[in-house]
Amino acid sequence: MLILFHSARGKKELGTIKELSQTVPILKCIEKKFILRIQICKVQQKQLCIQKCSLQFTVYCKLSIIMKNKILQLLLEKGEANPREIADYTGFSRQYVHKKLSQLLDSKEVIKIGTPPLVFYQINSNRRVEETEVIGENDKSFLKEHFIEITEDGSLLEGLEAFAYWCQKRKLPLEKTIQEYRQTLLKYKAFRNEHDFINGIEKIKSTKGMDVIHLDGLYYLDFYAIERFGKTLMGQLLHFAKQGQNKKLSLRLIQMSALKIHKLIEILKIDAVGFIPPTIRRDVQFMHLLEKNLNIKIAQIKILKVKGEIIVPQKALSKMEDRILNARQSLFPKETRSFNKVLLIDDAVGSGATLNETANKLKLKGIGKEIYGLAITGSFKGFEVISEA
Repeated sequence: MLILFHSARGKKELGTIKELSQTVPILKCIEKKFILRIQICKVQQKQLCIQKCSLQFTVYCKLSIIMKNKILQLLLEKGEANPREIADYTGFSRQYVHKKLSQLLDSKEVIKIGTPPLVFYQINSNRRVEETEVIGENDKSFLKEHFIEITEDGSLLEGLEAFAYWCQKRKLPLEKTIQEYRQTLLKYKAFRNEHDFINGIEKIKSTKGMDVIHLDGLYYLDFYAIERFGKTLMGQLLHFAKQGQNKKLSLRLIQMSALKIHKLIEILKIDAVGFIPPTIRRDVQFMHLLEKNLNIKIAQIKILKVKGEIIVPQKALSKMEDRILNARQSLFPKETRSFNKVLLIDDAVGSGATLNETANKLKLKGIGKEIYGLAITGSFKGFEVISEA
């Protein structure tokens, strides 16, 4: 049996399957895109009987296996390699190398480190083991909605895969822990009002050192973290969006938050909003992206952040009086208009000092009669400094 390749350059006879399986030229021929289709030609009485088939033919499958093994062999020997090094080692084009690397990433056999143009690949030494426990569709849907995990190598896992990985690291039974996670979220759901917002005003009223409450209301979209299971889905997204200056995670969190923010504006009959400016300088600023992508049609109040020679973020201060003084001396509203109800939006609330002091300044300047605060995530039980970069 002979193998012929048909392309715009004409017909090319490459030999028998046995011969081809022992040579590289056929593989290079496929890889260089000379072939539009593979045809098996059987010689019978000097005439060719042609049978069409796809690139998934045995020869092509052998190419795929050879390529995969070569990549894995290189990574085992060198520890890591970039696409150029892999292409040089295997003799294939970078385009084909990228295709195979994508398949190896999907099968969790390798991990990707870095972002273009500086990317390296390694063998996945912590390859996740398939769970043998049977998980129901309801639990799968629940986890998909509520749970993500960002691994040590920067991979984003979601739903059941994320929760199974989390349990595996802690040597916990999967099915039992899912039910415990459900119960924990149910406990925290009790803090939400009828519109699904967490009311945090009573928390800051009971916070030691917060003598005067200037806010007329304070709401969170979610807790930053919960007992035992750590950061919530929104908490995870916010932390890594800011820590890694990750625009993709930032936009995902904004998309999750947008409808709720607009809903609160409608419920409270807000006529102006103000965004708390960030303290730490970054190339990707979550608060700037939030302000830009919310597409709010009502008036916006400009709030300036004045920084000293040394930047002191709120999270660096443990005493309430220091936090209050920090907010008082660094945030300045720039507005001449007056509004009935103003909503101040921040990414995270720990003590509430920033929002409360900003509310005080708005009222003293006659900018707003009623001032409400909204945070994407916040602490509810007791005083907790939200440690996010």
